[in-house]
Amino acid sequence: MTKLMDLKIDFAFKQVFGKAGNEPILRAFLNAALQLPKERQITSVKILNPEINREYIEDKASVLDIHAKTEQGEHVNIEIQLTNKFDMEKRTLYYWSRIYSAQMQKGMPYTELVKTITINILNFRFLQETDRFHTIFHLYEDQEQFLLTDVLEIHFMEIPKLMDKWEQRTVNPYNNELERWLLLLEADDHEEIRKVLEVIAMRDPVMKRVFDEWEDLSRDEKKWVEYESRRKAILDEMAAVREAEIRQQRAREEGLAEGRTEGERQKAIQMAKKMLAKGKDVEEIVEFTELSVEEIEKLKQQLH
Repeated sequence: MTKLMDLKIDFAFKQVFGKAGNEPILRAFLNAALQLPKERQITSVKILNPEINREYIEDKASVLDIHAKTEQGEHVNIEIQLTNKFDMEKRTLYYWSRIYSAQMQKGMPYTELVKTITINILNFRFLQETDRFHTIFHLYEDQEQFLLTDVLEIHFMEIPKLMDKWEQRTVNPYNNELERWLLLLEADDHEEIRKVLEVIAMRDPVMKRVFDEWEDLSRDEKKWVEYESRRKAILDEMAAVREAEIRQQRAREEGLAEGRTEGERQKAIQMAKKMLAKGKDVEEIVEFTELSVEEIEKLKQQLH
């Protein structure tokens, strides 16, 4: 059996979903992700950035996203994030705004700006407010909830939440196409999921094509070297993020410890003042509060 690349590594995902010639795969994924009714489903899609520049592969700060345009002129951007950098909201708005504003040409009226959709596939838990793995955001009026405009649409797809539902047996990839596509991202080393999807692929020609493309990609020695370079860059970035989290946690813990220590010292000082006011001996106060003789003597002078 061919060892498959992890499709959550953006290099591999882009090679299968964002490569020129694989538009039918991307179209099927988008129709499932955007949950469009049959009469409005995407029939053709153009991949605007099919190439992967070599310098981006080893650059852990780069984004190997997929930027596509539908036959209706709508722009769609797909990005995979493996680690939470705690900037996802602003990051996705920034990328959305760049793609939306890039449509503007000199002398072009604003009315010609078309809908821009961002899809964020996340390998971490992002939205604490819900256990749904797929959430969609638009611009609505606060009180009456009517739509201001449909030009902004943002999707978050959280893989860990989907896997929770898989373990609970509350997903059905046979009937739910989006669940099917997202579970594919776990199929490289999850034998049960892979077997289910292989059965589906027997009656779904697009899913069958995905497996064929995926296996061909994973057998390509040159692509495997590039994949490993990209995987290393991403793992290095994840390690750096984790190290920063650990440092922040340690700093918080040290700050709390210092706060507790200072708080305990202030309580001891207050107790010492009360005992001095009652005429207690210095030795007794030292024993009770664990303050030094010098500290007690200073407090004694302050009281006088």
